[in-house]
Amino acid sequence: MTSKNWVAPASIALLTVFMLLFPSVASGYGLSLCITLLLYITMAESWNLLSGYTGYVSFGHVGFFGAGSYATAILISRFGVNWLAASFFGATVAMLVALLIGWPALRLRGPYFAIVMLGFAGVLKNIVILWKDVTQGGMGISLPPILDIKPIYYFMLASALGIISLTYVISRSKFGLRLISIREDEDAASAMGINVTFYKIVTFLLSAFFTGLVGGAFAWYSSYIEPGSTFDIKVSIELIIMSLLGGAGTVLGPLIGATIIILGGEYFWTQFPLMHQAILGVLIVVVVLFLPEGIVGFFSKDKGAEKRNLLVWMFKTK
Repeated sequence: MTSKNWVAPASIALLTVFMLLFPSVASGYGLSLCITLLLYITMAESWNLLSGYTGYVSFGHVGFFGAGSYATAILISRFGVNWLAASFFGATVAMLVALLIGWPALRLRGPYFAIVMLGFAGVLKNIVILWKDVTQGGMGISLPPILDIKPIYYFMLASALGIISLTYVISRSKFGLRLISIREDEDAASAMGINVTFYKIVTFLLSAFFTGLVGGAFAWYSSYIEPGSTFDIKVSIELIIMSLLGGAGTVLGPLIGATIIILGGEYFWTQFPLMHQAILGVLIVVVVLFLPEGIVGFFSKDKGAEKRNLLVWMFKTK
């Protein structure tokens, strides 16, 4: 492995050590902020696994977050299931929902897929509102307040590390190269014998699983969920911005983008309470205009290596 290839794992390893020790020195505010940061890192990486590597831009990823949140909250409030087990149940529900919507939706491309996913999140929101007997409709679901948020913190950390590690492994495997080939030219990939439907659906399910997983944990952490905020389309937009800012289709890009947006937003909110959104928005626009490949792409020394590796693989392997 070259020195360049060590950058991502070494950076993640150092960051992991710091994050493991962080709760012992952090204040309650700092810990809560990190929980939010880890939540968005996980969701941004999940979005990136699908959209960054296959090119299928999802505007409805918040739907999986909401599905996981509500499935977890219902299991806890109605059956008294432990929040950890309930969160994995919520992730499974999100994955099943992804299978139902993904099978027909992934046959579409470009703006058609994006529009379907946008509508998908809205449909789920309306189902939750109308299914009052189970979801309590617009009133939302209240859960018992938690006294110690450290377990949630470590759960979010494990989730973030899990999706980052998965993305790292996939990006350096034939599976990842097949995803990139779909992104670059789906028809050519299919002509080369790649089962594009299979790879798209598997990636879609993995992306939904991690999004639903942290959605369930967030429901327990916040002690209350309701349709308006749980299925807020703004969350999907934020995930897209984070990934593009850091560098979509890379391992570290969503992590960097989420960190900048969450911590930068918090800083500007404390320093400029009336102008923080405008300032952050201007910075994002500047970065996107001058760094179209994201921060990671800008610092990449050999931007053509990925495409060359892809071409070599396509001629050697079916």
